[in-house]
Amino acid sequence: MVSTRRDARAHRDELAPVTPERVSWRAIWLALASVPDPEIPVLSVLDLGVLRSVEWDASGREVLVVRVTPTYTGCPATDLIIEALQQALRNVGVDGARVERVLSPPWSTSWMTPAAQRKLMDYGIAPPGSARPARSAISVEMLRPRRDVTSVPCPRCGSLSTEVLAPFGSTPCKAQYRCRSCLEPFDFFKAL
Repeated sequence: MVSTRRDARAHRDELAPVTPERVSWRAIWLALASVPDPEIPVLSVLDLGVLRSVEWDASGREVLVVRVTPTYTGCPATDLIIEALQQALRNVGVDGARVERVLSPPWSTSWMTPAAQRKLMDYGIAPPGSARPARSAISVEMLRPRRDVTSVPCPRCGSLSTEVLAPFGSTPCKAQYRCRSCLEPFDFFKAL
């Protein structure tokens, strides 16, 4: 009878789920930080501030849950970001991570890191928050509609003599500008 219990216990232990060792938080964050934004590859999704939270599922199933907030609700890059995050996690041994979209509160450019601001400028995109109110003398010109109600510094030469060419640039979250000093066009990452 003792041998039967032992056999049953051994069989039960064979069927018990094996809990894998968790990957370190450092490895997880390094993997997530390596994922570039598909539209602005000089920025990681961590720089951009779209990562909201990373935690192990409370159900005990060893599923890592990553929550992201797209830069805007209809951003076409969100699916690419989700796939890239899952692949980066698989590369460090986290299989079956669940990436969820979180839409509230909406993403804000204030979530971008200071490093992201510098990287944008170095990449040739005027970062959000760099726009300054335009100054002009009081004149009849002020009565006419203006397309350049703010001055955005040129990321190439630093001049504030810039103008809006189009309210949307290469993506809906950017506007197209041109510098009047160096004549170079550039994108401005709009503040949201």
